[in-house]
Amino acid sequence: MLRRNVINATAVIVLVALAISSFFTNISWWSFVLVGFIWFLMTLFGSFFIRWNYHLTSLHANKKTRQPHVAITFDDGPHQEFTPKVLDLLKKHNAKATFFCIGQQVERRPEILKRILAEGHLLGNHTYSHSKSFGFFSTEKVISEMGSTIQLIKDLTGKEMLLYRPAFAVTNPMIERAVKHLKVTSIGWNVRSLDTTARSEKMILKRILRKLSKGDIILLHDTSQKTVNVLEQLLLFLKEKNLESVTVDQLLQIKPYA
Repeated sequence: MLRRNVINATAVIVLVALAISSFFTNISWWSFVLVGFIWFLMTLFGSFFIRWNYHLTSLHANKKTRQPHVAITFDDGPHQEFTPKVLDLLKKHNAKATFFCIGQQVERRPEILKRILAEGHLLGNHTYSHSKSFGFFSTEKVISEMGSTIQLIKDLTGKEMLLYRPAFAVTNPMIERAVKHLKVTSIGWNVRSLDTTARSEKMILKRILRKLSKGDIILLHDTSQKTVNVLEQLLLFLKEKNLESVTVDQLLQIKPYA
């Protein structure tokens, strides 16, 4: 995978080489612009494609597992209407999942959060506000956002979360520093459902199932009836294929709480 420090160092070396060469031959200023533009594009894409591990390392799957396990994960809840429906389905099919919760949503629905935990599912951090401008927050603001949700859930459940999923899958140096400061583990995915788009249930399910195999982490959102319907079909598929949905800490063999 491409990493920020490698790209930055490469860009600096190329620019220095061009600068030195310009003393001996005619180097177009467009060469400098091109290098800068390529660096900018790499950094931009690296910030939005979490699976690149460009700014920080996230765990996206465990393809080395010998167990017939996958991990279904939900972002953006708990939702008043749809999270209980998700929990009902998981209970019906004896499946476990991981819920990356937004702090503000937890404050509104603490009883649903407690149900998630009581039924054997895992809690993770998905920031406090899930602000659209989260990628522009300072390190201190990111720490505050993540820390507020950690403390909120600790106060409600006694559990101090160690797992974090970046909002909008955005990573950058500020988020990297916050993750290190709080000593949390970033969790990504390798099966993205795109269930928050205008795609139909059939298209979303097909996207999930086309390459699904043991060790995968699936990204869903417990925020719509469409996702609830997709989940029901997904759980039936897993049963048919003798696959089991477990929490991400079990799949990845990591510690979920301090």
